[in-house]
Amino acid sequence: MDVEDRESPLDVASDRCGLLGVQLSTHEGSGEDDPNQETLKDEEPPLSPDLEWLEELYEEDNGDGDLAVVADSGKRRSYAETARMFKLRRNLDQLDCFHRQKEHDVIKAREELKLCRQNIESLVGQRDNLEKEIERQKAADNSVAVFRLRVQHKHLCQKLQSEEELEGHINTDLKQQELELSEVEVELGKFSSLREEVQEEERVFQVLKAQKAATRLQQERKASQNLQLKIQHLRDKQATMLKKEEAECQKKIEEGQASRKIAAKYLKETIKRMHQQEAEKEQKNRELLEKRIQAVKSLKSNIAATQESLRVQQSRAKENAKKKEQQQRQLRESLQAQGINSIKHIYQQKQLEEIKRKQEEFEERQKSKRVEIVSKILQEEQLVKSRQRHQALLLKPSATDKFTSLRRAREKLLYYLDPSPPSATEARATILREFSDISSSSSSSSDVEDLEETMHQEVDHQSLAESLAEPEFSGLWDQNYKKLLNENTTLVQTEVKTEEPAMASGKLNIPPLKKVHGKELKGPPFISKPEDILFKDFEVGKMYKKKVILTNVSYITNHCKLLGVSAHLKDFISIIFEPPGSLSTGMSCDMQAVFQPMLNEDLEGEVQFASAVGSFSVPIRCTIKKCDLEVDSQIVDFGSHVVGQTISRTLTLTNKGALATLFSLDTSTCLTPETSRVPLPSQVSANTCQETSSQNTTSDNQRSSVSKGTGELQPKQESQELSETLQEEQPVSEASATGPEAIPENCVSTNVDAQMDQSQSDFCDISLGNDRDGKIGPFESIKLEVVFTPSIPGESKLDFHIKFSDLTSKPIRIQVRGVAVSFPICVVQPSIDLKICMFDRLYQESIIVQSRASTALKLTFEVCPEMRKHMEILPKTSFIQAQSTLNAQLKFLPRCSLSKDAKRFFDIDTGVLEVPVTVQVASQVKPVHFTVHAVVTSSDLQFDRTDVDFGYCSIYQSVKSSVRLTNLSLLPQDFGFLGVPEFIEVQPNDGFGTLLPQETLEIDLIFSANKAKEYIFQLSCKSGINRDFLLSCRAVGVRPPLELSHSLVQFGATAVGDRSTAILYLINCQTNPKIKQPIPPVVNDTMAPVAPRLFSFTPPKNSDISITPSAGSLLPGQRCMVQVTFRPRLLDQEIKEEVLRLLHRARLLCEKDLERNRYAEHENKKVFPVGTTKGKKASVSPKISKVPDGPKTDQLSESPNPADIQPGSQQYEEARVSLLYSFTQRHSEYTVPCFVSDGAPPEEDQQPTWSPFNTLYLKLQCPAVQPPLVVISNNGLNIIDFHQVAVGEKVIKRFVVQNISKESLDLRSSVLDIHGPFSLLNALRCIRPGEKHTLALAFSPSLGKKYCETLEVHSQKMTLEMTLCGEGVVPAVTSSHPGGLLDFGYVLEKESTSQVLKLQNRSAVAVGFRVLLASLSPSKPQGGADKVAVLLASYINSQVQPTVGTQNYSGLSVFSVVPIEGSIAPGQSQDITVTFQPDHPSVNYSDILTIELTNKSKVCMMDLKGAASSNNMYLYGGDLLTVPVESLLPPLITSQPQLTAESEVIEKPIMPVLVTLRARCSTGAITPAVRELQVGCIHSTQPSKKSVEFHWDNVGSLQQQGFSVEPSKGTVEAGHKRTITVTWTPQSGYKPYEVVQTCVTLILKGDETNAYRVTLMALVSTTAD
Repeated sequence: MDVEDRESPLDVASDRCGLLGVQLSTHEGSGEDDPNQETLKDEEPPLSPDLEWLEELYEEDNGDGDLAVVADSGKRRSYAETARMFKLRRNLDQLDCFHRQKEHDVIKAREELKLCRQNIESLVGQRDNLEKEIERQKAADNSVAVFRLRVQHKHLCQKLQSEEELEGHINTDLKQQELELSEVEVELGKFSSLREEVQEEERVFQVLKAQKAATRLQQERKASQNLQLKIQHLRDKQATMLKKEEAECQKKIEEGQASRKIAAKYLKETIKRMHQQEAEKEQKNRELLEKRIQAVKSLKSNIAATQESLRVQQSRAKENAKKKEQQQRQLRESLQAQGINSIKHIYQQKQLEEIKRKQEEFEERQKSKRVEIVSKILQEEQLVKSRQRHQALLLKPSATDKFTSLRRAREKLLYYLDPSPPSATEARATILREFSDISSSSSSSSDVEDLEETMHQEVDHQSLAESLAEPEFSGLWDQNYKKLLNENTTLVQTEVKTEEPAMASGKLNIPPLKKVHGKELKGPPFISKPEDILFKDFEVGKMYKKKVILTNVSYITNHCKLLGVSAHLKDFISIIFEPPGSLSTGMSCDMQAVFQPMLNEDLEGEVQFASAVGSFSVPIRCTIKKCDLEVDSQIVDFGSHVVGQTISRTLTLTNKGALATLFSLDTSTCLTPETSRVPLPSQVSANTCQETSSQNTTSDNQRSSVSKGTGELQPKQESQELSETLQEEQPVSEASATGPEAIPENCVSTNVDAQMDQSQSDFCDISLGNDRDGKIGPFESIKLEVVFTPSIPGESKLDFHIKFSDLTSKPIRIQVRGVAVSFPICVVQPSIDLKICMFDRLYQESIIVQSRASTALKLTFEVCPEMRKHMEILPKTSFIQAQSTLNAQLKFLPRCSLSKDAKRFFDIDTGVLEVPVTVQVASQVKPVHFTVHAVVTSSDLQFDRTDVDFGYCSIYQSVKSSVRLTNLSLLPQDFGFLGVPEFIEVQPNDGFGTLLPQETLEIDLIFSANKAKEYIFQLSCKSGINRDFLLSCRAVGVRPPLELSHSLVQFGATAVGDRSTAILYLINCQTNPKIKQPIPPVVNDTMAPVAPRLFSFTPPKNSDISITPSAGSLLPGQRCMVQVTFRPRLLDQEIKEEVLRLLHRARLLCEKDLERNRYAEHENKKVFPVGTTKGKKASVSPKISKVPDGPKTDQLSESPNPADIQPGSQQYEEARVSLLYSFTQRHSEYTVPCFVSDGAPPEEDQQPTWSPFNTLYLKLQCPAVQPPLVVISNNGLNIIDFHQVAVGEKVIKRFVVQNISKESLDLRSSVLDIHGPFSLLNALRCIRPGEKHTLALAFSPSLGKKYCETLEVHSQKMTLEMTLCGEGVVPAVTSSHPGGLLDFGYVLEKESTSQVLKLQNRSAVAVGFRVLLASLSPSKPQGGADKVAVLLASYINSQVQPTVGTQNYSGLSVFSVVPIEGSIAPGQSQDITVTFQPDHPSVNYSDILTIELTNKSKVCMMDLKGAASSNNMYLYGGDLLTVPVESLLPPLITSQPQLTAESEVIEKPIMPVLVTLRARCSTGAITPAVRELQVGCIHSTQPSKKSVEFHWDNVGSLQQQGFSVEPSKGTVEAGHKRTITVTWTPQSGYKPYEVVQTCVTLILKGDETNAYRVTLMALVSTTAD
């Protein structure tokens, strides 16, 4: 008990500071005899993480005992003891800190109490003073002051009461703080001895620490000395190494200087040799250049001769054509004379000639092909023979056999070609004679070249084979044989590939179905998406994939089978396709095409499929990167220019393709494919070009002129055939010769053309820019410059071509034209434009005359007589020097009579003047003409009216009248109103401005009368040329009876949704009846009556303006405050228009998408024509395009009626938010009339009379701007409705605001009612532009009623008002269990049983609930106070149970509830499951379950009770023998030997049971006593016996003493219980007050066998119940 007594104050201290452990009590109780003390000493507690450094400190100890010495005992000090010392010090420090904190709290509370009492004293003094003042005012009978003082007295009493309450609260807190301080001081006193002990240990530790520090200091000094010695040694070593490196460096420098001298010697010799080589090369280049010049000259002469011959041939061809046409005409006339249809006859003759010509061409082609095949066969035979000779040396008969078979095959082919084949010599002669015919075509010529090359290789190979030794294996070096094998393999592959389509077509020979279910099938059975598989702009080496979807469009269930791709695409394209099986109509399957290009060429083919209806295919196109070149203009016309000028034009060359190419500008007049396809950047020598051109010419001549009979060259026949070819095939233009039949002499090389361009540019005025060649990339544009510098009068022409290195790009022809003119005298500006001139204004211009003559000339300027009054040129006559210019002065002063004087030159309607002027030059017949142009206009300004009448105007108001000022001139004119009186204002810009030509400006004249009188005045408008225009004005000033303090209210920029307020006053200033003023003609009185006046403000309807008060009455000399509020908002009509605009915009976007889709489909049809699909897809594509168009168009074409758009709908809110985001600013001006009555207010039945002359006007300027803060949640609504909420619950709603301005906003909110149900949970902060902030609002009603409040969110520029509303509802929840006891009965240990409770919510709102268990409640008694009644109660009363009974050993609660909390919807129910799960046998399990709502109201409270057994049987009943409180510590389990089945029953302890029987004695009669015991069998899921058997032993002895047991034995099934009734009837010899006692054994057999020793005690009592 001493240990517990010492621990209890420590526990209190540790609970308060939260940081003290049990080490203090363990240390103090260590001196007592505790059997567990050795265990605690042996097992040292682990250190906390903050003391791990101490263990490391001990580990660093080297065993010298510095930290292990204890002063007194001499024993080693363990680190655990040291750690314990530190822990004690830390805990004591924390306790001291806690004590200081408590002292500070007490002092603070005392100061607060003192301050509160001072406030109370001051308030009491103020109250007494007020009471005295009230009495004094009562005595003075001042009720107003008394009322005001009473209010102040009431308010002061309330403050005094709150201060007194605060004083009581502070006094209570002070007492509590003092109590806690005294408790802490008591705790400090208890640990005083422990504090001294810790101080002593700390002193010892400091000594040890100082010793350790001294030892470490010595060690560090030794280490530093050793380190210095090492550093000195290292420095010496580095100095030695440095000296060695310097010596080596000096040696290398000397070696480098020597080698540099040797290298300089050899370098001089090398430079000298290079100079010699460059001189020799330059000499060779000079000689080569001379040769090239000679070649160019000869080539030019040849070209000239050829052009002459071409002209002759063309003229001859024209004559022949004329003769032929004349013959046809004569033939036609003769046939018509004979009555024969000439047209039909001529047509038939032409058809016969065409057929004959085609037949001859076919025979010629067939013959040439035959000869070509024969020549190839003979060539191959020669190759075979040469190989046979070579292989005969190598002894390889296998190759000979192969070539023999090849020769036989060729002989067989020759036999088929020619039934009577000639001999070998004749065949060879035929080949030589027809060699030219074979080489006429490009393909044949290439084959012959291949054969010649093969023959040369064979000869070289034979010579090499003869010079080398024979190899061991033949064929290793035989390259020709490999080539031949490759050719044969290629031929075989080609044959196989050509046979495959035929086989495929044979497979596809399926009879197609024409009709299915009475419907005719049109088009393919499947359609693909996309229709064509296109691989565009591919690159070799990369892989491309395309996914294709095949859709069944036939009328039946169809299947799709892949047959393959085109034969020539099999090496490049692979198809990934899994057959899908049968597909219904409309279903689709996927296919993937993988393209891996290996050749850079275009490919086309198709993927073939088979189906039940028929075959179909999907086209495939693969296109390489190509060039697409074009220029913006192919004709450049410079026009006419004077000699000596330089004019440039720019051409834009654009490449729209994905392939880059080189380009060059060529000015040659004839282009052929050979000349246009040469590589541009390479520069070939002129000599090489000459040789190449001569060879080409010779070869072409040979091909065209070889005789078939003799094989000799015939130059004459060549020229004749050349002329005939020109007449038949060459067009008239010399630059259009293309193809193999073109003139070879016109096709020259690039360098020759460039030199010809250079020679042409010497005498041509048109030249090209610097960029004559270069590279143009894909999708790039290049600017090309063309310069025209006329040097000779006349027309200049230049035709050039833009050639490209790309073989597929044709040259682009550009034509340039320009004309050069020249005069000895010319006017630099032949057309002088004076622009726009006004009448009666002088204009001057200089005329510059230029002379190109070599002598001085006399000039005379002549003006037509009609214009001499208006135009003059000075000087009229002058001399101009040679090669100089002359400046003459032109003066133009148009007068108003211009239209009459010069009708011939002047157009009155348009004002255009065009005057020709002549310059006469001496000794020159033809004069020089130039023209003077001008547009003459007037300078008048015109008002739309001449008089302005402002009418009657109040002296407090201003009257505005507008006039329109029109500028009748074609020039802009400045104007200004000068000398304006002070009572009138001219706007805009104070009456100054500029009028554009023919512009009309509306000018506002604002009249403000300062006196009541009549005004007549004139306004003068002066123009910029000092012309005056007058305007007459008149007005009458009047004085109204009422006056506004401000007639103009300018509101600040107010955000939409915010409000601005202005305050002004309405004053009745009629105090003097002598005031007179002008009276309107309609009023008969001469003086305005002084009487009360009625007023009424009439703001515009549907405006953002509200005026309070809007009507009232004013007495003379009285004033009334008027509040004007401006609330900008979005009009309902604007929002509905925005809805329609958004819908229209969505419709347009959808229509654009549909149009884009249609255009894409149309383009696809253009790109992939119908012919490729054999007309099968044309019938399917319209169906696909028409299906999605219908519903969309119908849906979008329906535009809602604006009246049908309801506020609050989604479209309405979206439009409102869109307007807020797009809102910029809106400036509105309102003029609100205030009507004033004429006289005194009339009687009730009469209407007051209102005069328009007394009406006041209030002008409001209301600028509305975009709100910087908008609500983006809750559909943008500013109303937050919490709806119905249960009383006591809290509902949180959030609304999000966004800063849509360009500045940061500091948000702050208004204060909500602190006693109200609404509260703002989070703080407001500064939000940057575009940021959002979420405000969390809570609604927690305390009463069942409706609430409404306004929350204002303030920022720098606006205030956002949020309306909060909600309704509190009292919840009504009932439980299916009324409360009380909930018994779970017996359960096997570690098993569970459950019971379900049902909660029903009968209220109109969702109600939250939670379930509380007393065992889990944090507020349950810690010391077991609820068990006192149980411990002190009588054992007889077995109903006494503790609140929280036995719990599980595992620490988990024996009772669990699911769910613990939740919410029940209105009218719904919630099931709550209570589970009982014990982990050890006990009959004392109990707990209390409470169900309460969110508002802390309890629905029901239940006592939970249960029992657990270790086996499936139990005995219940009898008297309580033990305390119903168990320890949570499990019983000690000792090791015992295993028992046998026989001895287990005997050795198992017998459990005692006491049954007390009390018989009642009443009036001499004894009533037998009856008690019940219950035997139960627990239902379990474990495999066990299904029933329990019980029986009583020695029942006969019981009967002798009057006890009877019924039944004495029996069986209980699982899940049931059986009642045993014990009855005691006193025997005849029973003595009163004698206790009868006997013992009997009750045995239960189930999973185990339990024996119960039942003790029966019986007595007779007169007080028995």
